Amino acid sequence: MTEQTRPRVTSFADLAALESFLNETASRPCEEPGLSELDHSLQCAEELKRLAPDDEELQIAGLVHDIAHSQCHISVHDQVGADAVRPILGDRVAALVGLHVHAKRYLVATDAAYRERLSRVSIHTLELQGGIMNADEVARFEANPFARDAVRLRIADEAAKVVGRPVAGLDAWLPALRCVAGRL
Repeated sequence: MTEQTRPRVTSFADLAALESFLNETASRPCEEPGLSELDHSLQCAEELKRLAPDDEELQIAGLVHDIAHSQCHISVHDQVGADAVRPILGDRVAALVGLHVHAKRYLVATDAAYRERLSRVSIHTLELQGGIMNADEVARFEANPFARDAVRLRIADEAAKVVGRPVAGLDAWLPALRCVAGRL
């Protein structure tokens, strides 16, 4: 099935469908030249494993945070992705997927040096995703119980754009993915 004829995924029938979809992302280019969507996802999960070695749900959120990237407009991929993984991976993973764009907007508003670390593509998509948060949005974001972990995910997301970076493949992540899915 070609990219043009493949139906858009907005939910997954089961864990096997999610695993199959993740495998397919190896053939989809990432926003950064030279990376596939899977490369980016694996690097993000690996970065979170380094930052939070005991938080498997956060690591898996990193693995699936851009699951809807090629499925919809960039301005809503976070919410579409959250809705798609919630039935399989639960509320926390879905919340983190759904907050990773808000975390970018938050970090740009609260950390003057953060914008300097954004890739050229992330700077462009920032405007499409609502731009820098205002004071009310910052306060609402900070009140969210998942905000701290969403920020960690976002920092890992930005660090996960290195062409040729050696990381474990998807097969190495399947036990953790299955474990998180099994908790429901």
